[in-house]
Amino acid sequence: MSQSAGAVDTRTAPQYLPHRQILIVLGGLMAGMFLAALDQSIVGTALPSITSDLGGLDHLSWVVTAYLLTSTASTPLWGKISDLYGRRPVFQAAILTFLVGSVLSGFSQDITQLIGFRALQGLGGGGLFALALATIGDVIPPRERGRYQGWFAAVFGTSSVLGPVLGGWLADGPGWRWIFWINLPIGAVALVVTSAALRLHHVRRDHRIDYLGAAVIVSAVSAILLYTAWAGGAYGWASPAALGLLAVGLLLSAVFVLVEQRASEPIIPMELFANRVFSTSNAFGFVVGMAMFGSLVFTPLYLQIVQGMSPTESGLGLLPMVIGIFSTSITAGRAASRTGRYRVFPILGSATMLVGVLLLSRLGVDTPYWQVAIALYVLGAGLGGTMQIIVTAVQNSVDRSHMGTATSAVTFFRTMGGAFGTALFGAVLGIRLTHHLAGLGGAARGVGAEGNELAALRALPAGVRRDVIGAYADALSDVFLTAVPVVMIAVVLAFLIPEVRLRSREDATTTSANAQV
Repeated sequence: MSQSAGAVDTRTAPQYLPHRQILIVLGGLMAGMFLAALDQSIVGTALPSITSDLGGLDHLSWVVTAYLLTSTASTPLWGKISDLYGRRPVFQAAILTFLVGSVLSGFSQDITQLIGFRALQGLGGGGLFALALATIGDVIPPRERGRYQGWFAAVFGTSSVLGPVLGGWLADGPGWRWIFWINLPIGAVALVVTSAALRLHHVRRDHRIDYLGAAVIVSAVSAILLYTAWAGGAYGWASPAALGLLAVGLLLSAVFVLVEQRASEPIIPMELFANRVFSTSNAFGFVVGMAMFGSLVFTPLYLQIVQGMSPTESGLGLLPMVIGIFSTSITAGRAASRTGRYRVFPILGSATMLVGVLLLSRLGVDTPYWQVAIALYVLGAGLGGTMQIIVTAVQNSVDRSHMGTATSAVTFFRTMGGAFGTALFGAVLGIRLTHHLAGLGGAARGVGAEGNELAALRALPAGVRRDVIGAYADALSDVFLTAVPVVMIAVVLAFLIPEVRLRSREDATTTSANAQV
């Protein structure tokens, strides 16, 4: 029967699932999230094996950069498309795209093919994490989301540790191609579970796809990320080519804002930025992303070069950080569910991160690992109190019609912050390492922030090697000191995030009943 004129379509009300069905759905969603998170770390340890097989050492960085470009640039698009066409089919399309890219990457015959297929893989990967979190926003009330928050943190933390370990083991054993083919059974689980258990009604609305906005944001993000990838390495931070890329990226970002203000169905509606929870939380996420990804990149470097660990051992050495993320994520999530409040957790989390970064900045050549473990645990505890809480806060503050867009924006800004943080801290490492190596003489000239540091270190005489390791320890200490003011900005932003009571299942029932009346 058709609705009478002026009646409210109650099908648009939240479709929250019971606990048992939520657990089933989470299995499929976490499998998709695990695919995206694992692929950020599993490739790195296999790169030497890939280049020895396919060649193309001068294009090696593009194996990572191609994935980063397409995954980051496509994230807002996946979120918007899922708002228009429904979460399940779009999430499954992202999984299929990722799996096709994975299979083709494994069959690559040269480095150019691998780069192209990695770009395709990244195109699918851009939707996995954001759409999984958006679907969680569809099926779990914000007030109850903390009960399941530890599972999300476990996926991210486990993949951070397992990625380097699994990548190294596969490269040394079955072969590097299996780091891509291993995605197939995991992706199959995600497809089966979401097909069987995730059945959400989606109300189609009239729309016009914003092709111009999509093209502009992809171009802007690509230019900015290429600047962060190339500046300080291939071109230099102040070279005309690097600055040109940055200028193009910033100009296209401004054009994107103008385009979105006129679009009938914008990729990212500009009115969302008038929402203080949305705008402040995304600024906070950008800054936290800088510190988080910077730490994930440079802590293993400390463990391998200064502590003398293998890539596999350095992956396991990050376990204290994973334990910290897992423990505080559960604690913060349950407290938020019990009280309906969340603002205190980003404040405490960012302050804890500040302590963790300060502890990391004090690490030296003779620091025992148990002190490293404490610093990593503290840093992880800070991250666990911020990552998922911010997503919940943003989802709680926006209309359900913008759930995918808002959730993908959180992932997008955090990833962009990570790209800038990695580039910034990498530049600091290069500058400070050059400074600390300057007084060590000619024997240390073959070692630097670029190239194969471990191979160069092993070739040095024992006495010189210890001096070079000391220079690395001092340079990495400077990197973490640089992160201190970044985290201090995050603390300030955390105080600016407004408190909005988390909606419960009863709120949705009341809203639906009022709509029917």
